[in-house]
Amino acid sequence: MTALKYLAGYAPELQQRVQTMIDQNTLNAFLQQKHPKMHEIRSDAALREYVVGLKNQHMKKSGPLSKVAYDNKIHVIHNALGTHHYVSRVQGGKLKAKNEIRISTVFKTCPIDFLKMIVVHELAHLKERDHNKAFYNLCENMLPGYHQTEFEMRLYLTQRELDQQKTGNE
Repeated sequence: MTALKYLAGYAPELQQRVQTMIDQNTLNAFLQQKHPKMHEIRSDAALREYVVGLKNQHMKKSGPLSKVAYDNKIHVIHNALGTHHYVSRVQGGKLKAKNEIRISTVFKTCPIDFLKMIVVHELAHLKERDHNKAFYNLCENMLPGYHQTEFEMRLYLTQRELDQQKTGNE
């Protein structure tokens, strides 16, 4: 039995179905069928362009992003998949807020759907700081099927970890 740490919050029945797919060695095929298209967004500049494009499409009135980058210091389990930071500074008697989004380097090579899900999640934090109903409604508005994509991204991380264990590279 594999520890399904990425799926810890899901129902035991669902975890058992995933475990069956792992045992039958069908999880990877399922993921490749559902998400065949990998993205080519490898540089920070390309990531910034992608994120700003999504922001402009869905959140035109939100504040500007001062930084968007991949971050190899983000550990997927202990920290997050991505982070957002609000930095407030006083400049000439005005309070200026700077928004930063950092995405784990794990997502430099993944299906485009998963990168988009992470970006949508971090963009939603520009309007909603907490993971509340309004936050998830905003995510769903920017990415219909957000919750299903998040679940499948967790399956992807599980498969990725299994592959690393097989090759001894963790």
